[in-house]
Amino acid sequence: MTLIDRRVWFAPVALVAALVALVALAPPAAAQVTNIRVGTIAAEGTPWHQILQEMGQAWQKVSGGKVRITIYAGTLGDESDMIRRMRSNSLQCAAVTSVGLETIAKELSALSIPLLFKTYDELDFVRDRLTPRLEKALEDKGFIVLNWGDAGWVRFFSVKPAPTLNDLRQMKLFTWAGSPQAEEMYKDAGFRPVPLAPTDILQSLQTRVIEAFPAPAIGALGYQWFGLAKNMLDLKFAPIVGATIITKASWDKFDAPLREALMKEARAAGARLKDEIRKIEDTAVVEMQKRGLKVVTMTPEAEREWQETAEKFYGRVRGEIVQPREFDEVMALVKEYRATRGKGK
Repeated sequence: MTLIDRRVWFAPVALVAALVALVALAPPAAAQVTNIRVGTIAAEGTPWHQILQEMGQAWQKVSGGKVRITIYAGTLGDESDMIRRMRSNSLQCAAVTSVGLETIAKELSALSIPLLFKTYDELDFVRDRLTPRLEKALEDKGFIVLNWGDAGWVRFFSVKPAPTLNDLRQMKLFTWAGSPQAEEMYKDAGFRPVPLAPTDILQSLQTRVIEAFPAPAIGALGYQWFGLAKNMLDLKFAPIVGATIITKASWDKFDAPLREALMKEARAAGARLKDEIRKIEDTAVVEMQKRGLKVVTMTPEAEREWQETAEKFYGRVRGEIVQPREFDEVMALVKEYRATRGKGK
């Protein structure tokens, strides 16, 4: 081999060796971080917001810093807005109630039948048995359930005492915008519904656009709505069921072991939230009473009128609001629970 031949042959070899040396000396590239944007209508500092923060901290830890959560609390509009953002990938995750979940899969409305559930034990019994089907229905639409939760019992708050059904019918009542079937049923039941986003409740009370609203006690306290509607009817109208969901497209980007670790932490966070909400619900009522809230009790006759009115609409709820299959199964499960386990706690 001539000198020229050696130079031609050694040149690329030397270049490769130099590049290898540079790579070895260079600092390792930073691990890729996945940022998950999470939305909730809950305000900062509320139990729902705090539990999302805890989940975010846990996710960052188990992923070795590769997964981080950014929470947008009460700043992205109502739940339908957040669902739209998830579908466009400007948001990957959200904590929503059954109102938002129903916009994805109608099956979810089965857990919100008015004046059906009497105790949390009944709700848990039914939900546990429906969970696989409900989660499959959401997954088929592109969403994965990270955890289930509650927000307490819906109660009616009003600017004036409303001890009877007819008293509440005289007032302009907030209803959640986006459900024309439910709005029509309220009208047919004699109410004066005003469909709005929950974020509009405070201003609407101030301007008397509404005079009453259904909400959980914790929400009425947290948002200070009760300050303008200091009467609460002692009636558990329906449980507010919710879930934290993430888009399947985002979830599938994680490898299987990481998904398992993230899901474990998400489920644990949901269990803590459920227990916390149920513990502080009564405390929220007491705190509002200290600030002027009056709990309005009903006579047995008034309570019976509420129950009979709700049941009168069950035929329409089945089909218009709740899918017939889920409606029938929920009714059967509640009947089964009461027959085998009594009234519960």
